[in-house]
Amino acid sequence: MSPEVQFLIAMALFLCLLTAGMAVPFAIAVPAVIYLLMQGGLPALQGLGLMSWGSMNSFVLTCVPLFMFMAEILRISGLSTRIYSGLSKLVAPLPGGLLQTNIAGCAIFASVSGSSIATAASIGGVALPQLVSRNYDRPLAAGSLAAGGTLGILLPPSFGMIVYGSFTETSVPKLFLAGIIPGVIMTLFFMIYIGIHATLKPSVAPKERGPQSAGELLRALADVLPFAILITGTLGGIYAGLVTTTEGATIGCLLAIVLGAVWGNLTPRVFLEAMHNTIKFSGNILLIILTAYIFSYAISFAGVGEKVTEFIVGLKLSRLEFFGALFILFTVLGCLIESLGMIVITVPLIFPVLHRYGIDPIMFGVVLVLFVELGQISPPIGINLFVIQSIWDGKLSEVVLGTIPFHLIMFVVLAMVIFWPELALWLPGHVAAK
Repeated sequence: MSPEVQFLIAMALFLCLLTAGMAVPFAIAVPAVIYLLMQGGLPALQGLGLMSWGSMNSFVLTCVPLFMFMAEILRISGLSTRIYSGLSKLVAPLPGGLLQTNIAGCAIFASVSGSSIATAASIGGVALPQLVSRNYDRPLAAGSLAAGGTLGILLPPSFGMIVYGSFTETSVPKLFLAGIIPGVIMTLFFMIYIGIHATLKPSVAPKERGPQSAGELLRALADVLPFAILITGTLGGIYAGLVTTTEGATIGCLLAIVLGAVWGNLTPRVFLEAMHNTIKFSGNILLIILTAYIFSYAISFAGVGEKVTEFIVGLKLSRLEFFGALFILFTVLGCLIESLGMIVITVPLIFPVLHRYGIDPIMFGVVLVLFVELGQISPPIGINLFVIQSIWDGKLSEVVLGTIPFHLIMFVVLAMVIFWPELALWLPGHVAAK
């Protein structure tokens, strides 16, 4: 049996296990081990122990549970509710009302959570009851939250960028910086679309009032203040090159504990619950990363990366055609696999090809995350669709319908980054970061 056929068998088995409902880490690991056995028999498994230790003994990966713990403290102590309340006073007077607050709230919470799911769940849980009770357009309300949640893996800190950086040995702080301008552009485009839609069709969003007094304005600003302190304290040192990503995440955890105790409802019981949730969620993410390294080891053992590179180069695709092929690939994968699964399966195959097309690895990290974001809201498996659908009484079809305009906006931002790479590369080139 040729190596190509063996690889196709392994990928087919991977997709079959996913569709059968097997958990992602095991759906990755089982085909990888079988592929190794097909390639070299039992001796091929001898390197797994050393490979597992070498890959997971990573200082960068320690920031994953730390950022997750920080986000959990904010969510479970009630600070995410407070930021939505403050933003609803500051942003809601814009056309679109609380729909604008959805996007602004997701963007700010994404700046401390690093997770698309955490962002959509935290802001969605606070916002959806208010949106439904005030008779906002249901598909647009659900779509704005599902799409806004995707900002969690573009705006720093981003788990997707951390994983990509650990696989490719690319600077994670520079990847964080690269995501800022595209993330801000996409946030503004989302808000502009909502404003235009609400202006042309006022029935989708009732008018909201802003602060009616100086005291009310100060209270709204005070609700947002904890997040400003946290973002500055966590990411400021990283961008200034004073601390590493992991050290910045540690500072963020300490600040979150203090802010949760002072501004939120952080009690010993809540603290222990946040620790429990962090262990559960970060364990799942790190297990996916470990099994992805096993998969990467398997394709490296078989020389698949070199063969894929030769095959793609042999097609003589232009740079634009190469990105078009990736778009098709990630659109298909987005219907089957969650975000981290897409990254860990594709990066070992695609990354060796980048230098043939003169593609900067930092810029590609942003493009990859944008591809993954599209997958987060693509039916039938787009995880953000189910997160939003699970916390309200609406139908999944309403959530899907509401995300369509945001899909188109994300295509525009993706095209902008591909045609103007400086959107992603300007900040990393001008800011000192470790």
